[in-house]
Amino acid sequence: MTDPVRIAITGAAGQICYSMLFRIASGGMFGPKQPVALQLLEITPAMGVLEAVKMELDDCAFPLLSEVICTDDPKTALTNIDAALFVGAKPRGPGMERSDLLKDNGKIFSSLGKIMNEVANPDVKVCVVGNPANTNAYILKANAPNINPRNITALTRLDHNRAMSQLAGKVDCSVTDIEKMIIWGNHSTTQVPDISHCLVSGKAAPSLVDESWAQEDFIPTVAKRGAAVIAARGSSSAASAGNAVVDHMASWVNGTAEGDWTSMSVPSDGSYGIQEGLIYSYPVVCKNGDYEIVQGLEVSDFIAGKMKESEKELLEEAEAVKEMT
Repeated sequence: MTDPVRIAITGAAGQICYSMLFRIASGGMFGPKQPVALQLLEITPAMGVLEAVKMELDDCAFPLLSEVICTDDPKTALTNIDAALFVGAKPRGPGMERSDLLKDNGKIFSSLGKIMNEVANPDVKVCVVGNPANTNAYILKANAPNINPRNITALTRLDHNRAMSQLAGKVDCSVTDIEKMIIWGNHSTTQVPDISHCLVSGKAAPSLVDESWAQEDFIPTVAKRGAAVIAARGSSSAASAGNAVVDHMASWVNGTAEGDWTSMSVPSDGSYGIQEGLIYSYPVVCKNGDYEIVQGLEVSDFIAGKMKESEKELLEEAEAVKEMT
């Protein structure tokens, strides 16, 4: 047994975390031999619920769970961490403009970034889940200059998984038969699910479906899946989001399958003409605890146009929060 990986998790009493914490504690994220310590952060009014979550974690008697810290103090939660899952964020309320949401969450994430900058491991692996996730990660990165900027990422694995499921349903295959799915761009309705390079049991996915389906049905269905879940469930995706966070971190830490890739929102290095520094979703290959953006992919004019629309949205969001970056 090795030293535990210290994981800070914000919004830890919420539904996404309730779906996720027990999988992390049982080894689903960092592997069956890696102990973990959970440093759980909540707002003060939710501390009673968080203590109940800790009771349940204790009652599971997970062999890999070395410690659970419950706190409403961000500095306590972020001290000496190796990984951070920023799940908590202010939701969009009735009548609230997106710009207001950006600014309200900007204040939260700029503060958390400053604290993380002071007390976290400089190589901490960060996944921002709370929306608007890409721009929250952008703000966090700007306020944490001591943290390796490559390691500040946002979640588009949920979109990636949704896209895999939609394609599998369309061509009547298992998701395990599908390789090389891509989500480009922002975790929003401008995201670009792309099957151009997908393989289904070794066959090119575009040859198995109509182009009209890929452009007019597949992309909007994946991009608007979150709203569809809210309409059906009465609340936002929780279990699927929690599962995607586990997948995101597990792929990053343990590596992607040979010959395959996954989708992660990472700081742009200018690849595919996207402005450097934006947190943008790319296809990536993960190995040895690091990732590399897949280079040299042919991009159709249709997909390229959609990618620029998503970049434009992120640039507008960055402009709206520039005083915090």
